[in-house]
Amino acid sequence: MKPPPTNTPETREPTKNLQILLSSRPSGEPSPDNFRLTETEIPKPGPGQMLLRTIYLSLDPYMRGRMNAGPSYAPRVEIGEVMRGESVCEVVKSNIPDYHPGDIVVAATGWQAFSLSNGEKAPKIDRSFGPISYALGVRGMPGFTAYVGLLNIGKPQPGETIVVAAASGAVGSVVGQIAKLKGCRVVGIAGGEQKCRFVKDELGFDACLDHRQPELGENLKTACPEGIDIYFENVGGPVFDAVLPLLNNFARIPVCGLIAHYNAAGLPPGPDHLPLLMRAILAKRLTFQGFIYFDYASQFPDFSKDMKAWLAEGRIKYREDITDGLENAPRELIRLLRGENFGKKVIRVSPDPQEYRIEPKS
Repeated sequence: MKPPPTNTPETREPTKNLQILLSSRPSGEPSPDNFRLTETEIPKPGPGQMLLRTIYLSLDPYMRGRMNAGPSYAPRVEIGEVMRGESVCEVVKSNIPDYHPGDIVVAATGWQAFSLSNGEKAPKIDRSFGPISYALGVRGMPGFTAYVGLLNIGKPQPGETIVVAAASGAVGSVVGQIAKLKGCRVVGIAGGEQKCRFVKDELGFDACLDHRQPELGENLKTACPEGIDIYFENVGGPVFDAVLPLLNNFARIPVCGLIAHYNAAGLPPGPDHLPLLMRAILAKRLTFQGFIYFDYASQFPDFSKDMKAWLAEGRIKYREDITDGLENAPRELIRLLRGENFGKKVIRVSPDPQEYRIEPKS
């Protein structure tokens, strides 16, 4: 359902800024009690600042790690702080020469309806192709993550077999399609029959297996009769257990995420699989490499050029899972971590100006 336009007599411009704060640190799976919805005054831009209205907020698995107290590759969210996240925003007011009301930008605003920016790390969006929300997905961090992880670490070659975990998600769906463009045989793994149909029939993967089925290991062996040359890791857990025995000599494993473990409060039960893993790494000369997209920031222009062409030619397809209302972000993040989303998860915080003309207040 589309939201109503904001420039009609029946609606009013907001007078308060909605924010979602981290109220406590979760142990295991997050709950709604770990978040707090609050209202503050809409900030006023000072010299060298602009006021941004959030249109779309990105929800991503990495946000779970930001809720923890321990160290990570990026700063944690402190108790009482606005949850962090990237957004597509409209410039409402500007005291920056190169930005004007109505411009659309991407910025790390966090989970709030309005924010201030000095223009750093707030690039304008090229509106010539695709919805503006794609800047949070296929044209943004998830798409770039897929691109650099696959090409730099996976190094796909024609005729090789690649297995992609979380194949219907924001990253995995792009990984598999780029691998097909590079001439690979692509096998996806996803949660549920509907997602698997989408991955195979819409995205063009050669096969897709449901990780919820108990015979995943046998099904994967059948789908990969010549073994696995590249495994793009988004999940961990039982999916990795099924993949490991099928890895070929010199297989490459880009490690992008481990969503099956993000809510873990301790070590998993059962035997220690580390010796088995280390033996496989040694005997098969496997390459495991973790990476973060910003490690490859210099490649973003190449990615942007390639992705624009692939989207324009219809060679890359993309699915979004959009929910209206900032207040629903905590619930939707919890669902995302359970794998209950279908496509790139986005919260629509305010109406999209590509659909409705929004006139900023003077």
